[in-house]
Formats: sequence, structure tokens, C-alpha cells
Amino acid sequence: MASILKVDTIQDQSGNNIINESGDTITIGASGDTITVPTGASLTVPSGGLSGQNYPAFQVNRNNVSQSIPDSSSTKIQYTQRVFDTDSAFDITTNYRFVVPSGKAGKYYFYGQCRVDSSGDFSRWVSMIKKNGTTVSEVNIRNEDEESVTNSVIVDLADGDYVEHFVFQNFGSARTIFGDTSRTYFLGYRIGD
Repeated sequence: MASILKVDTIQDQSGNNIINESGDTITIGASGDTITVPTGASLTVPSGGLSGQNYPAFQVNRNNVSQSIPDSSSTKIQYTQRVFDTDSAFDITTNYRFVVPSGKAGKYYFYGQCRVDSSGDFSRWVSMIKKNGTTVSEVNIRNEDEESVTNSVIVDLADGDYVEHFVFQNFGSARTIFGDTSRTYFLGYRIGD
């Protein structure tokens, strides 16, 4: 014979809530608790059933405004428009960088792409993703005419670390990265601890 147990709260012997239901929200555990799914057991969540698993997340672009890149100079791309920014962690007005919010340290994936105008032969374009001012990923291209250069990396970040996208060119004079929103952009998101 089946039984039904009807309660709003289940507590441990010390009086701490283990499971609580209030206003159609079920809370399992309390702040500081660890909830574990044992080896051999499985947890199934329907598509779209979780939220916040890859946050913070952002994508920024140049809003269709080109940027001049001086010759033989490593130059930060000034991303001035947010496509989205879940934690308002990308500065689009002053420093043009992503800063890890408090409590959001972990492994992050970043991808940067810019469309460059070489206007003929050039020596090279370099795309750099930098963590706290130090290059953690670099991609070089040598070509002519217009070209998109892409770069991606996974890095460990602590609270307050920052990540920026730079380019370098040594054509002999200033060159342009196009502000085309579909070809010059930078994005990133947290992938876990």
C-alpha cells in the first residue's frame, strides 16, 4: 500500500532546513551546503530547465564604427556596444574589458574576431587575448585585402581578473579594423570551476 507524506519543510536533527517548499519554490539545502548526486545515480534536467549555468556571459561589438590601428603597435579594440552582458561585467566606455565579478571565479571561454582592412600587401595582423595585461592567446595572419582574424582561449580567472582583446599590425602605416557588427566582436562566458 502506498503512502503520502505532506510537509512544507524537512529539517535535520539540529533544526536546519534540508528541504523547504514555499510559494511554489522548492529549496534543497541551505547556504554553505553541498548537494551531491552519488556515483551511479543520475540527474535529468529538461532542456532549458536550468538557468545561470554559463554566467557571466557577454558579447560586445564596435557598433558599425571602424577603429584605426597604428603601425607596429599593440592596440586594444574599443568595443563600444553590448549585444548582451548578463552581469554588466564588460566596460564599454573606458577600459573596454571584461572584469570577473565577485564570486564568479572559474574557467572561462573567450572568442575574439575582427575584420581588418589591409588595402594590399601587409606584413602581418596579430589578434591577442590578454589576461591582466599578459597575452594568453595569439593568432598571426599574413595575407592581403580584407581578412577576418579570429582567436579563442580557455583561461582560469579569479575575482577581479580582467580580459581584453588587442590587435597588432606592421604594415608601415595605420590600418583599420571594420566596425561591422557581424565580423568584429568579442564574447566570453564562464564554463565552470
